[in-house]
Amino acid sequence: MFKAELAKRLTHIESYWQLYRLLEVDEALRSLCLIKPWEKPYHPSTLLRFRRRIGPEGFEPLLKQMLKQLQRNRAVTAETLVLDATFIKAYSRRDPTDTHRGLSDIEARLRKQGRNVVLGYGVHLAADANSEMPITTIVEPANVNEKKIASKLFHKASDRKQGWRHVVADTQYSSQAFREEVQHVGAEPVIPYPRNQMRHGKVLRVDKRFRSHGPWRLKRLYRRRSSIERVTSRLTDHFGLEQLRTRGLRNVIIHTLLCLITMLTVALSAHLLGYPDLMRSPVSLIKLTRGIQ
Repeated sequence: MFKAELAKRLTHIESYWQLYRLLEVDEALRSLCLIKPWEKPYHPSTLLRFRRRIGPEGFEPLLKQMLKQLQRNRAVTAETLVLDATFIKAYSRRDPTDTHRGLSDIEARLRKQGRNVVLGYGVHLAADANSEMPITTIVEPANVNEKKIASKLFHKASDRKQGWRHVVADTQYSSQAFREEVQHVGAEPVIPYPRNQMRHGKVLRVDKRFRSHGPWRLKRLYRRRSSIERVTSRLTDHFGLEQLRTRGLRNVIIHTLLCLITMLTVALSAHLLGYPDLMRSPVSLIKLTRGIQ
């Protein structure tokens, strides 16, 4: 059933019913999921019960174990930690009686994003800048600000690997308390100040056109922030992060963890097969392994 969850994300299958119908006819997928020729495929309700039974408490240690294996293979260097958040739409519409929350998903909340208002959840990510691999995640309703999550996310990522030298984030994470917290463990915060803070200091800033200004060394380090944009893009394009077909915060956390685990599975598989340069390219790795078979 766990392999079915991974296959669902790698093959861009949106729903469990679609996976169920595919498992009825696709012999290669049935073999991968260890379904015997005379057995029926996993029913959607069975997979849902499996996910709920394992829960975040079971998937979090698995994510941690996979990161340890990547660290042993020197795929994750743990030098520069990058923080950012992305938002996924809830599998619900807005409640007409209370437009700040969802109708069928009462834990989903609204957040202003540009000129639009999004009903959903915030996926707060911490990633290793060099390997572009996710380290950990915290999922909250969309109206929870990044500053409230920053400290918890940083310490959760530090539990994975001690010794971060730099912590890079955008202006949304600008807080003196958070900077001091990062410095307290020996890391350097690389976070731009907004215009209303440190007006006369030579500090890192980012203008409306996303151009960085300030000391050259900090500008160079801040360029690493783009690595988490690529992590988010791959999670969305290749691992189904935005294909949310479940409701409730706990279920969304499980969905997010499974997406991250699938991404790390591809990276670890690339290293074990002797193709470390393909750890960030699931499409190329799948094509290559099919050719080997």
